[in-house]
Amino acid sequence: MNKKTSAALPPAAAPVQAIGAAVGDIFKSMAGLNVPVQQLAQIQADYLKSATELWNQSLHTLNGDAAAKPAPIADRRFGSSEWLANPAAAYTAQMYLLNARALTQLADSVQGDAKTRARIRFAVQQWVDMASPSNFLALNPDALKKAMETQGESLTAGMQHLLEDLQKGHVSQTDESVFEVGRNVATTAGHVVFENELFQLIEYQPLTAKVHERPMLFVPPCINKYYILDLQPDNSVIRYTVEQGHRTFVVSWRNPVESLKHKTWDDYIEEGPIAAIRAVQGITGQDSINTLGFCVGGTILATALAVLAARGEQAAHSVTLLTTLLDFESTGILDIFIDEASVKLREMTLGPEAPGGPGLLKGQELATTFSFLRPNDLVWNYVVANYLKGEAPPPFDLLYWNGDSTNLPGPMYCWYLRHTYLQNELKQAGKLVVCGEKIDLGAIEAPVFIYGSREDHIVPWTAAYASVPLLKGERQFVLGASGHIAGVINPPSKGKRSHWTNARLPATAEAWFASATEHPGSWWPVWADWLKPKAGKLVNAPKTPGSPRFKPIEPAPGRYVKVKA
Repeated sequence: MNKKTSAALPPAAAPVQAIGAAVGDIFKSMAGLNVPVQQLAQIQADYLKSATELWNQSLHTLNGDAAAKPAPIADRRFGSSEWLANPAAAYTAQMYLLNARALTQLADSVQGDAKTRARIRFAVQQWVDMASPSNFLALNPDALKKAMETQGESLTAGMQHLLEDLQKGHVSQTDESVFEVGRNVATTAGHVVFENELFQLIEYQPLTAKVHERPMLFVPPCINKYYILDLQPDNSVIRYTVEQGHRTFVVSWRNPVESLKHKTWDDYIEEGPIAAIRAVQGITGQDSINTLGFCVGGTILATALAVLAARGEQAAHSVTLLTTLLDFESTGILDIFIDEASVKLREMTLGPEAPGGPGLLKGQELATTFSFLRPNDLVWNYVVANYLKGEAPPPFDLLYWNGDSTNLPGPMYCWYLRHTYLQNELKQAGKLVVCGEKIDLGAIEAPVFIYGSREDHIVPWTAAYASVPLLKGERQFVLGASGHIAGVINPPSKGKRSHWTNARLPATAEAWFASATEHPGSWWPVWADWLKPKAGKLVNAPKTPGSPRFKPIEPAPGRYVKVKA
């Protein structure tokens, strides 16, 4: 900053000159990343102007000027009255938000390829979220007030929570002691009727006197426990499906242990959904069944059906894909983690050719990665509440499930990373050989119901829509509100959110949405209406689970789902 510029500033702005100079240094370093000079100058000028205004306002407030009282801060981290009542805290919060805005603008100004820009943006956002004054006891007036009101007991409780979480290896997001799988989550009645090394097959007890003759098989993601589809009776996709008169089966993936670390993608296809399809066919006597895959479970299901199609078998009478990627061209924020170097590193440490042999990808690593995709909501919010304020997190079934992580065999995980996220080969007919077969998703002849969530940051809805041209049967696409999980788990009884439909399937997702119709409430009834005519005639519900060949092994939810990572 030159003398002429400094002299032109209001006298009260002098203390922020150092801040402006520091930001100027950052601007210069950003210039090395090919940031347009004019854009840098404009951001710097805007920053200095806003910092000056904040400092002047702070001085007027300290001098008792009622007209200079800080305006409420929109950010919920600083929304309490304590932040506004304390001029120093209000100034700190507002300066932090100004700094965060400037750094974000700088990150967005970098010229380069899309992945480099996304990585810079992500790194800056992680640092910005971590550096919030609300995350530090000395700068958080809410936490300091509670410490004084409780005579330090909140700090003692916070330290106890921290020590407990260090033992657990993760930040607690809910009171985990409240929940127990099979007691108050995953409670829909049923029996395990088949199992192998990788999964247990659960058949659910009918809730209607008659059921459709054609059964339904669910394939949930193997990176999480299946009971996201069966949290509570009033928000259970599984229970809803059973109530609609469908004879319902669900794959409950095993949480891999050391003895399974050698398992490959081919193993997961052949010993997973293909084995499950064979068991359901054997139990029900139906050669063609209805199927549903959720998230990576949908990717696995579609791959399995393509393998069977290559063998001359059309095992699915219908396919439902919920927030599923088949085309990995646009994978949203997860794309920043994927490149040749990162995949190669995984292969060298976890893959079949690793010097020490194959390994397990630990479930906690996956869970931590997904949490830091939304750090304010899933990390720092709990750091503040649990540790600084000493508050125990409230019980929440969804967050209990979110923390119930699963491992993955290294060879399976490495194959998945390379051939889908990195090389995007699943969508290319005949490119991949799986279970000894060249696969083509277009060879699956069943009608398909494809669902995407509009605010999904893991499977962007436009990427879910990209499955439409890859599949050749009758297709329907439905878009739901909210995110990856909340959009899917949206029971009609709650009357929440909305969904969009459009009978036309234009070439692009944007064109589809432009002429789509929004409807209030859940998308589940739309799916139920679509599925019903594909489920066959009604027959008497079976009185016992399984069959003479597939005898019940144990009551649902089974023992596999109870194994902790």
